[in-house]
Amino acid sequence: MDDKKNIVLIGMMGAGKSTIGHLLDEKLEDFFYLDIDKEIEKLAQKYISEIFEQHGEEHFRCLEHDMIKKYSNYHNQVISTGGGVIENIENIELLKKNGVIFYLSAPAKVLYNRVKKTTHRPLLQKENPEKIIEELLKKREPFYKMADFEIKTENKELLEIVMEVIENYGKAANT
Repeated sequence: MDDKKNIVLIGMMGAGKSTIGHLLDEKLEDFFYLDIDKEIEKLAQKYISEIFEQHGEEHFRCLEHDMIKKYSNYHNQVISTGGGVIENIENIELLKKNGVIFYLSAPAKVLYNRVKKTTHRPLLQKENPEKIIEELLKKREPFYKMADFEIKTENKELLEIVMEVIENYGKAANT
């Protein structure tokens, strides 16, 4: 098996990183799927919401950075990141070093509609979660735009998004 650059998925909560990551894993035989948030939960033996609640966001971001440092050195992975991974610029640099980064984007209203029924998102357990998503998106968008490719996910079938990632990955890998 050749060592291939990682496919890294970034974007806001509700952008589809986990779903698209799993589908890419099924489609690409020589890649394996890695969800950074799930790895943090395994390591901490707690859900992300519990880590936020008991230790705060800063502690979570340290755990996240350690995971990025570790897994960015591997190859042949589809890596799904947490929405705030880009708030530490070093994470982007580490992920770019051995990966092709895809920003899965959607408007704030679409993101909100996708996540409004979920209960495991600590940043939404506040008043007016739709406004929180809007503000987070505005703050994070410049960092998301540092990705190699932006894939707009609104009004697209999942398979269409997956094929767009694979096609662009092929272009990037051959340059």
